[in-house]
Amino acid sequence: MAGELIGLAITDEGVAALVEPGTTGRVVDIREVARIEAEESPRWVWWNKSTARQLVEANIRPGRCWDLSATHRLIFGGWNSGPEQIWALLHELDATTIPTRVPVNLFSQAVDSGDPNEPVGPDGHLRPEWVEGEWNNTADRALRWADLAVMAQQLQVPLIHSEATVFSESACELLCAEMEVDGLPFELSVGESIVAGFVGPRPTTAGEANAELARRDAEVLQHLPAGSTFDLRSPDQVKSLLRRVGIEVPDTRAWRLETLRDAHPIVEPLMAWRRAERILTTFGFQWIDDNIAANHPSGHSRLHGSWSGSDGAAGRMTATVGLHNMPAELRPAIAAEPGHVFVRADLGQIEPRILAAVARDPKLAAATQEDDMYAPVAAQLRVERDIAKVAVLGAMYGQTTGKGAEALRGLEREYPVAMDYLAAAERSAQGSHDLRTYGGRLVRMSSTNTNEVSERDARSQAAARGRYGRNAMVQGAAAEFFKTWAVLMRARGRTLGAQIVLCLHDEVLIHVPEQNGPDAAALLDRCLQEAAHRWAPRDQAGHQPVRFVSDTSIIRRWSEAK
Repeated sequence: MAGELIGLAITDEGVAALVEPGTTGRVVDIREVARIEAEESPRWVWWNKSTARQLVEANIRPGRCWDLSATHRLIFGGWNSGPEQIWALLHELDATTIPTRVPVNLFSQAVDSGDPNEPVGPDGHLRPEWVEGEWNNTADRALRWADLAVMAQQLQVPLIHSEATVFSESACELLCAEMEVDGLPFELSVGESIVAGFVGPRPTTAGEANAELARRDAEVLQHLPAGSTFDLRSPDQVKSLLRRVGIEVPDTRAWRLETLRDAHPIVEPLMAWRRAERILTTFGFQWIDDNIAANHPSGHSRLHGSWSGSDGAAGRMTATVGLHNMPAELRPAIAAEPGHVFVRADLGQIEPRILAAVARDPKLAAATQEDDMYAPVAAQLRVERDIAKVAVLGAMYGQTTGKGAEALRGLEREYPVAMDYLAAAERSAQGSHDLRTYGGRLVRMSSTNTNEVSERDARSQAAARGRYGRNAMVQGAAAEFFKTWAVLMRARGRTLGAQIVLCLHDEVLIHVPEQNGPDAAALLDRCLQEAAHRWAPRDQAGHQPVRFVSDTSIIRRWSEAK
């Protein structure tokens, strides 16, 4: 029956151990997993994303799963969610006593901890050798590992706050495994040309590389008296350089230099130097060589990084190799493959809309009916739109000074339900009380600083916790909503050949055959409405009062997105 639970562990040799609750389980070839998925569509239970990745690499893409690691992070918060932590906390064991395997030497000796073929030691913890992979040694051990996964799932069930969130967070880990394996389409020749435009042609020797560095330094230093030498890679020396030309700055942040473009001819080349330096050190030729492979089945290049469905804090997705902070200059290299297009969508004003939903503020919900919800808020506050926007964002981020401060008082008057929601989160966080998002993720706010601090520092730390807490309640719920939207599109878009290749905060990029682009764009909007129906709170009449919108377009290069 669809949705029935099956515990799953896959060995390195492709042997799959399957355990249904209340059974002894069976061992099958991984191809049998594909048949079961196609015919029965169960909900697979596994320890973490590594099993999902094994399936994806075998060209098996399940529809349903229960990821123990993702669920653990929902229940207990934080990032650490290995099998040893999952097992310990579910059995109310002290996590600080989780055993580790220490090599035997002259200063230590092996401790007899019972039968090594048993996964659980006399202390109740999982044996470290099993956690480190020895469950993989035999088919019988793999069966025990899958059985333990089912046992852990049964223990998690009464602790979860929302089954729907567990399902979407688990499916998001599946999506992460797919994005890791599939990669992001990357036009190699364009990418190399962009890098070369900033840092010069690809060097073939160390001497050529050093000469190119000297050339770029000289383009900045030529605006100083002859013989001047400054290390442009040192912020302190850059401050000294600017002081030499009469510019005094507390720091050399990009936004500050931007305001000084006309102060001296050296500022413009200095900013260009910094852009090139970032490309060279973070997104240069070495980055291309390390992370972009041409081994995708399509025969085209793909950028491969690691993905996680949760950052361990409020629950936003994370990625490595620059997938989440790629400079705009490189986006032209993110190109759909021949015969394909990208469908790109960005959720509009998602955090204030989420605030209206989770706070259940009817007046703020009414503002979300407009494409630009800041316009009716501005009219209500009798201020300019930009002031209203600053005030709303300031309220969510805990900023109570600046040009939005007076409008913030207006928000408290006109939208008391939403403002009280944020204030309650701030008070709780200031008091070091943990929070839970609308979807049930624990956000740890309890203080771990046991050192004595001054009263002033204690107040400062409490204020910082308060600001973080009020934002985490909105940002965390927004992350849950986004992931619900993304995994719905993952499930619904299969018949169109739609492949999610990038999730960037509130933005999704989908690679799809060109003829299916319009249908995929329409489906993405329907998935947004379905996500709102499934996820967002209802009013007393059972209606979903908050409107969610997205800016959706069909493009060939990521750089074409507005």
